[in-house]
Amino acid sequence: MSAARQSFRTGTGPRPLPVPASALQRDLLLDTLERPGAGIHAGQLLVRWYGPLDAARFDAAWQTLHDTDAALRTALADPAGELPVMAVHPRVEPRIAHHDPGGPDWHTLVRAERLRAFDLHRPGQLRILLGAQGAPPGATRILFTYHHAFLDGRSVRGLLRAFLRAYLADGRPLGGERRPDVRDHAHWLSRQDTAAAREFWSRAAPPPGAVTLPALPVSGEPGRSGHGWSRERLTPPEVARLRAWAAGHGATESTALHAVWALLLYRAAAAAELADPVPVAFSAAVSGRGIALAGAELLSGTLRSSQPLSVRVRASMPVALLLEELSRQALDRAAYEWVSAGQIEQWAAGAGRREDGADAPPPVESLVVFEPGTANAAVLGPVADELAEAGVRVDPPEVIDGHAAVPFALAAHHDAEGGLVLTGGHDRARLADADAAALLAQAAMLLSALPDPRTAPDVAGVLELLDGVPVPRLSSGPPAPARILRAAARPGAGTICLLPPPGSPPGCYDGLPELYDGPQALATVATLPDGQDPARCLRALRPALARGEPVLIGGFSGAGEAARQTAERVAAHGWPPPPVAIAGVADGGPGPLRTLAIALAAAVRSPRSTSAPPVRPASPASPAPPSVPSVPNHQE
Repeated sequence: MSAARQSFRTGTGPRPLPVPASALQRDLLLDTLERPGAGIHAGQLLVRWYGPLDAARFDAAWQTLHDTDAALRTALADPAGELPVMAVHPRVEPRIAHHDPGGPDWHTLVRAERLRAFDLHRPGQLRILLGAQGAPPGATRILFTYHHAFLDGRSVRGLLRAFLRAYLADGRPLGGERRPDVRDHAHWLSRQDTAAAREFWSRAAPPPGAVTLPALPVSGEPGRSGHGWSRERLTPPEVARLRAWAAGHGATESTALHAVWALLLYRAAAAAELADPVPVAFSAAVSGRGIALAGAELLSGTLRSSQPLSVRVRASMPVALLLEELSRQALDRAAYEWVSAGQIEQWAAGAGRREDGADAPPPVESLVVFEPGTANAAVLGPVADELAEAGVRVDPPEVIDGHAAVPFALAAHHDAEGGLVLTGGHDRARLADADAAALLAQAAMLLSALPDPRTAPDVAGVLELLDGVPVPRLSSGPPAPARILRAAARPGAGTICLLPPPGSPPGCYDGLPELYDGPQALATVATLPDGQDPARCLRALRPALARGEPVLIGGFSGAGEAARQTAERVAAHGWPPPPVAIAGVADGGPGPLRTLAIALAAAVRSPRSTSAPPVRPASPASPAPPSVPSVPNHQE
């Protein structure tokens, strides 16, 4: 790749303006914190441009957008407290790179861009890549890659329209700063009273025991690593019948998709011989723009969230009643689109739940996303005619959504012909490629069959369409990230994660609660043969980080490198770098535990580590995407 025009500058004018990170942004950062470079929440939009493309006008138009849209100038800042803070910079140059025709093929570059980690402290979280190799004759491919903690798909489609208008105006500004912007949204969020939302979601959270994946769990270790993709499509006539059928029941296509997913969840529960009625639960995407903020529908930033839906399904339940219940829930939660999944989880967990967590809501393991308005007429609007007058045609943008932080995510959008494209993204450690593809095919088949008047009207009758089709299987998943040695003495005390050094005996920290009397929760993770995986410690620290509580990383000698990596990763994602306390040797005796207890107490009192100063990652210029081997389209 040539990086001839890839550059970065924030200017020397006013200082960046701080903006508190929203609860949704914190959720997204916590997801990527555990698996940086895995493509989690890295969205992409691909556009094919036919006709002349003036490079100078292209650059000038994007500079205009960066000058007038605060979301394009936003990055993480050093936190003032225990939670991440964003900053809007006064000046940022667009990050535009050109594909070298002699370099890797286009598919490899798209994949590499998705997996290339973002430097979240660097403003300008939209990367633009232009290339022509392998494109249709006369076409230029433009790839936009962005982090969902700064921009969502609707924002990028809006920015594409604004760019095209600026391009047609020779790159000149079309007005001043776009408002409302991320600062207005943050101010609006700060003024919301969460009492009503807390009460609603404490009741509406998934009940204990809800089925959360439409597959039968099997014992055993996780399968292969990485993510896979599968795709199905409903034809335009099938979509028209589905839309008319749903409307006849007072519902929408998206509600029909939710109903189909609930049916598949129930089918897995029936295969496991669970008794009727069965509570099923999944996450459904919401735009986040149905809020009382003028102009929110045009706002660039991170607003699209996911919120849990749960419904009790029984074999004799009419499908019309299932649609009615799901439609009612969509209306009920419409007033709370601004609430994040992390907030809902915290509120539900604290709403009169037992201390042992036995009645806590289950983690929701699948996500359903319906993206309306992705056809060309909705995305480009009148600007398409103006482009045609200039001899330019832009194809409908192709959405390549980032990997979700759940085992299976189902996304649906309309294509230019009016078909409905279903895309399934799955974690291959939980679902095999064949099982994930079968699951998506079953969803597509039910969607096309529901409008058929010959289809039975109740749940059992509809699922007879899948008789003889195996229920997909899924792995039981990775082991629990941590073992709690002692709960926190009081709310807000924080958490200490203890990393066992390689080769240490199991339970090497079990005696520490008797020697360390601090109020923090004490947690430890399993020893790995080749050293400690930071992801396990980060999963153990996630609840405390989400609540803005202090965290600390400790352990015996030999755990220092893993502790350093863990602390750096926390700081790279916007939280204060946690103190690190390394002391003692894991010899099985009480002496090292006493030494470690003293070091932990000293680390809690001091803002600096007792082993080494916490490292704040620098923000170097982001490297060009690596050349990686090409892989099949269905897996990564």
